[in-house]
Amino acid sequence: MSSIELTSSQKTILTALINLHRESEDAVKGEDIAAEVDRNPGTIRNQMQSLKALQLVEGVPGPKGGYKPTANAYEALDVNQMDEPAFVPLYHDGEEVENANVDEIDLSSVHHPELCRAEIHIQGSVRDFHEGDEVTVGPTPLSKLVIEGTVDGKDDTGNILILRIMDMRAPVGESAH
Repeated sequence: MSSIELTSSQKTILTALINLHRESEDAVKGEDIAAEVDRNPGTIRNQMQSLKALQLVEGVPGPKGGYKPTANAYEALDVNQMDEPAFVPLYHDGEEVENANVDEIDLSSVHHPELCRAEIHIQGSVRDFHEGDEVTVGPTPLSKLVIEGTVDGKDDTGNILILRIMDMRAPVGESAH
C-alpha cells in the first residue's frame, strides 16, 4: 500500500468524516462535515470528489445517503479502526523506548527462515536506532508475540526498522494457576 499524500484540507475533512462516522455508524452528510470543519458544503463536495478518486471515501446514494470512509481512509490517516490503538512496547538495547509505539509488524520474509526479517513500523522517530542495535518488540496484545532482533536497516521517512530476527516466541498454552 503506497501512502497517499493528502493536503491538509483533505486530512481535515477525512478526519472529520471518520469521527462523525464513528459516532453515527451511518453515512455522513456533506453538510455535517461542512459544519464540523467550518467550510461551505460546496467545498466539501469538491474535496469529496478527489477523496473518492483516491478511494478513501465512498458515496452512499439516497435520502439517508452521504459519505463513508473506506478502510483505506484509516490507513491514509494512520488512524486505527480500534478506538484505543493497542500498545506494543519496544526495547532498544534493553531499554524501553518511551515515546515509541509499534504500529505494525510485518514479517515479510517468513518463508526464508535463514533470512528472517521483520519490518517494524513505529509511531515516533527511528533516528536513534543504528545498524546492529538490539531491539525487542512486544509482547503484542493478542498473540503475546515477542520478537528479538538486531537492526539491519531502517527507513527514516516511513519510521520503519528492518530487524534481523534472532528469536521469536509466543507463549504456548498459558498455565492456569
